[in-house]
Amino acid sequence: MDTIARYNQALDYLYSFVDYSLKKASELAKAEFNLERMAALLEKLGNPHQAYPIIHIAGTKGKGSTSALCAAALQKSGYTTGLYTSPHLLDYSERIQVNGQAIQPLELAELVEEIKPAVASLTQLTTFEITTALGFLYFARRGCTAAVIEVGLGGRLDATNLVNPAVAVITSLSYDHMAVLGNTLTLIATEKAGIIKEGRPIVSAPQTAEALAVLEKIAAQRSAPLTLVGREVTFIAQANSLTAQTLLLNPGNLQVSIPLLGKHQLENAATAYAALRACGLAISTLALQEGFSSVKWPARFQIARQDPPVIFDSAHNRDSFARLRQTLDDYFPGRPLYLVFGVSEDKMLPEMLQEIRPRLTGLIATRADHPRALDAEKIVEMATQAGLTSEAVTPVATALARALELAGKTGIVLSAGSLFVSAEVLQAWEKYK
Repeated sequence: MDTIARYNQALDYLYSFVDYSLKKASELAKAEFNLERMAALLEKLGNPHQAYPIIHIAGTKGKGSTSALCAAALQKSGYTTGLYTSPHLLDYSERIQVNGQAIQPLELAELVEEIKPAVASLTQLTTFEITTALGFLYFARRGCTAAVIEVGLGGRLDATNLVNPAVAVITSLSYDHMAVLGNTLTLIATEKAGIIKEGRPIVSAPQTAEALAVLEKIAAQRSAPLTLVGREVTFIAQANSLTAQTLLLNPGNLQVSIPLLGKHQLENAATAYAALRACGLAISTLALQEGFSSVKWPARFQIARQDPPVIFDSAHNRDSFARLRQTLDDYFPGRPLYLVFGVSEDKMLPEMLQEIRPRLTGLIATRADHPRALDAEKIVEMATQAGLTSEAVTPVATALARALELAGKTGIVLSAGSLFVSAEVLQAWEKYK
């Protein structure tokens, strides 16, 4: 059997288990999350997650960017660095990376075969739990000397939460996945704060007063020293362009440049800096600067073409759309905007549309090939109620073509919404390069 066939067979195996990322919100809310079966699986595999120091990152927005920044700096410091994130953008293997390189298809296929007996001895394992175990095992096999692990959902009962991290990190908290995490920031913050471990340092991005009160309370209960960005670690924006922005970080009076655009990415960079300072690993100033300047994290205000602008983003809740609108105003003030938009059925659609409405010229609603995707016609119906000009166009590649046609030489084409929409737009864009 050739490599691709074996890889696809391995993916079929992984997807044969319950995959909550493909489930509707009503099914997700009924899920029985616990850490017992995950602990049992890791025990059978030799507890590979204990073989290297870990930066563990939870949050509503910014955890992927913060994870990528931390991993890039660790790699430049000479650590063999594992990075575990989810969901993937284009290929499943992206979830498990060492030194910026995704696990090879054959490596994944071989690891899947190896763990099948352990998996078969347990019940009710999920796709995410098995993939998380694969990531931990791969990092140990590759001799990783540091790893950055992004939480999948929540924190307290997430499959990644069996690690005892060098530092736990909580990025910006806002409303998302409320069917599972709760419908107040207090409840959401409580679930995210489940990654705080006894005596281990905790770093937090700037938070609302409600969320911060929860984090401070739980950190105190667990004797976990808390570093808050904006208080113990501060940052000042210095300059920006369409390719990068610079900021000054303190303590340290350190100037860094990042290719990730938008004011919210400055916050993510400061959070990553605070995490790297608190993790106890030796990281040189030069390595941190080089890591931050070389980081890659696609579909986050990614400018694929400057003139006329084509931008790929993955904003999919109210807070992220507010930040997206601010970034548009900062970089492209006043230009007509045509939004290619698709989202999963559990998102706060009216609130997102309300945030982007002041900048929107036209909305092209679409539906990605994903079981949780909301019908384009339903998006149009809600957009009409919000007083927006919109039309339904499927598939996603046709929606992109329509947006490019409407934008012409002067308008901006922006894709946003769930990551699976961004993935299809990126693939469709290939023919326009």
